[in-house]
Amino acid sequence: MDIKIGFGDSPRELVVSSKEDQETVVRRVSEALGQELGVLELTDEHGRRVLVRNACIAYVEVGTTSARPVGFIGA
Repeated sequence: MDIKIGFGDSPRELVVSSKEDQETVVRRVSEALGQELGVLELTDEHGRRVLVRNACIAYVEVGTTSARPVGFIGA
């Protein structure tokens, strides 16, 4: 699942691919955004940790955990 984080002072966004389920990520983001001086911590699918200051976050887009179909239908 991809998690996109947008920043108020930058036109670029940070994309983190995670194996965590959607509800866990949403809960963690909500808790972090409730604390202005805190840090949002996420772990990507390779085990790397990403830390973002809460005050810098403009928006967070959390993707779905459902698998996308692969292949051709009716080909």
